[in-house]
Amino acid sequence: MAEVLINHWAGDQFKGYSAGSFPKDDVHPLTLKLLDSMALETDSLRSKSWDEFIGDQAPEMHFVFTVCDRASQETCPIWTGSPITAHWGVADPAAVVEGDETQKLAAFRTAFRELESRIRLFTDLPLARLDRMSLQKEVDAIGER
Repeated sequence: MAEVLINHWAGDQFKGYSAGSFPKDDVHPLTLKLLDSMALETDSLRSKSWDEFIGDQAPEMHFVFTVCDRASQETCPIWTGSPITAHWGVADPAAVVEGDETQKLAAFRTAFRELESRIRLFTDLPLARLDRMSLQKEVDAIGER
């Protein structure tokens, strides 16, 4: 969801990627269902390991945000180029909700709203006017909302 949202709201300002420490084989079907229902682009989505984003062949990262609550307790890779990092914890709806599809989809909607709110705050920051320390404070504060 975060990859789609950052690419949607950032326009040409950023290229977003989503990856994890233990990626599944496929993007969760309820993620696709929710994004499709909102007419957001899902064709290029695939499950990715964060290993794709470290090393010489990786795209340059200016910002790295962990969003899964579990990720804050994991040792993250050392990102090339020293990007600004922050943790924006969101409960993983695929891992925490049991019940019927309606209940599960409600959890996916909640995660979507939380991510979208934070991403919109981030893409609205006056990046050109903020030094690195100020920018770090801003992205940390977004994660606390």
